Amino acid sequence: MPLIFHRNLKSEGELGLWRIQEEEAFFLEKLDLFPREELLLVNLKGRRRLEWLASRWLLHLMSGRKVRGACLKDEFGKPYLDNSFFEISISHSREFVVVMAGPQPVGIDIQKLVGKIESISHKFLRPEELESLSQQDRLEHLHVYWGAKEALYKAYGRRQLDFREHIHIEPFEFNLRVGSCTGWVRKEDFNETFELRYEQIGEYILVYGIQIEEDKRIA
Repeated sequence: MPLIFHRNLKSEGELGLWRIQEEEAFFLEKLDLFPREELLLVNLKGRRRLEWLASRWLLHLMSGRKVRGACLKDEFGKPYLDNSFFEISISHSREFVVVMAGPQPVGIDIQKLVGKIESISHKFLRPEELESLSQQDRLEHLHVYWGAKEALYKAYGRRQLDFREHIHIEPFEFNLRVGSCTGWVRKEDFNETFELRYEQIGEYILVYGIQIEEDKRIA
C-alpha cells in the first residue's frame, strides 16, 4: 500500500501523502461513490480521474470512519467532507496526492521542482519576497513561496485572489529539507494569518498552512 505517511498535526489537524501506483479499478472497488461524487468524476479524464479517486481514498483512510462521507465541492469549487466540521484541502502532482484536514481553515500544495518557475516569479512574488530568495537554493526557495501562496489560496477558498496583492509571505531564510514561515491573506474584510510548514520530498516540495487562531497570534 503506497501510503507514504499519515501525520497528526497540532490543533487536531491531519496530513496524508499517497504515491499513486494503482489503476482506477483499485479505487473504484474500495470507494462506494455517492451520486453527487459520480457526477463530479464523470467530467474528469485521464490522469485527473486517478488523482481524484486516490485523494478520496486517502481522505477516507485519514478519517478513520467505517462508512465514508461524500467529498464534494462548494459553490466556489472548494472541496469539503459531507457531515464533518473539519476543513479539508487536496493537492496532487504527478505521482503524489496529499490531503490535509483540520478544525480551522487549512491549505496544502505539492509541486515537482521545475526550472520554468523562475520565468513567472515576478508574477506571484512581492519585491521583498523576491529579494529574500536564497542564491544557493533559489529554485527550492521559489517553490516554497509558490506552494505557500497556493496553500493560502486554497485555505481562503473563495477564488479571485491576486497572489502578489492579497497573499503575503513574510520573508524567511530557506532551510533545506524542512522549515516554516508565516503568511496572511488580506482582501476586503478578510484578514487571517497562517502558520506554514514546508519540506522537500525527493524532487517535490510540500507546503501546508493552518490558520492561526486570533487569541494565539503574537501582537
